[in-house]
Amino acid sequence: MKITRRLLVTVCALSFSGFVPGFAMAADTIAIITPSHDNPFFKAEADGAAAKAKELGYETMVLVHNDDANKQNELFDSAIAAGVKAIILDNAGADASVAAVQKAKDKGIPSFLIDREITTAGVAVSQIVSNNYQGAQLGAEEFVKLMGEKGNYAELVGKESDTNAGIRSQGYHDVIDQYSEMKSVAKQTANWSQTEAYTVMESILQAHPDIKGVISGNDTMAMGAYAALEAAGRKDVIVVGFDGSNDVRDSIVKGGIKATVLQPAYQQAQLAVEQADKFIKTGSTGLEEKQLMDCVLISADNASNLETFALSN
Repeated sequence: MKITRRLLVTVCALSFSGFVPGFAMAADTIAIITPSHDNPFFKAEADGAAAKAKELGYETMVLVHNDDANKQNELFDSAIAAGVKAIILDNAGADASVAAVQKAKDKGIPSFLIDREITTAGVAVSQIVSNNYQGAQLGAEEFVKLMGEKGNYAELVGKESDTNAGIRSQGYHDVIDQYSEMKSVAKQTANWSQTEAYTVMESILQAHPDIKGVISGNDTMAMGAYAALEAAGRKDVIVVGFDGSNDVRDSIVKGGIKATVLQPAYQQAQLAVEQADKFIKTGSTGLEEKQLMDCVLISADNASNLETFALSN
């Protein structure tokens, strides 16, 4: 086993508390920094980026910030100290991440963002993100259809610090609010967490036992909400998610959760690595910084064709 790979294991064991002093990482290494791999979406990002980097001949330094901006800053310091060639990042906050990306840029290390944007342009080389507004509208249209255009519903929202949470919520409401008989009775954050969503859903059910539907900002919250509904004997409640995870795919196939919206996590991450490779070699990607990728509705009609955030024909 190469010594660089041994180092990665050591860093993992230390929860990435800091890079090993005095050790130089292999020259051609790409750092991949994401939220926790407990969420299959972020694991798919890391796996996709690592696979493409390996294909292109790079070593990888795979790190997890757990949506903690301070932790992310430490990981950037580790990546910079290692002399990585580029950083692939799903960030820990639109505002809070700008300084870390700028710090890497100042050291000559380009960053390529996926999934979540930062608020300042010209700092990252690329920001490759799902068209969250378009995807949310797809999900909302299906939700309204499943609800028969009427009924009380709840919305589960992601982290306030994540711009995607707000964009998706706005996309949902720009569709749903057109229907006067669709009544929002609860809108609460569950911070992208399945466990929190379960608890929040229990509280919503107690306050609003006549609820007919739940629209969620991501699939992990949708899974938590559906588990709470199932435990309460309320599998009749319509649940729609957002992400396109295998867990929700399986639930859709079994007739549980009704729909989700696929954002191509694996493909986004691979595109980011391809652009990093081109930038490393030529000094340019030849593309605009911000790049939007359209989302796809996943329902019972096509769920069986979904695998690891990718849809086959």
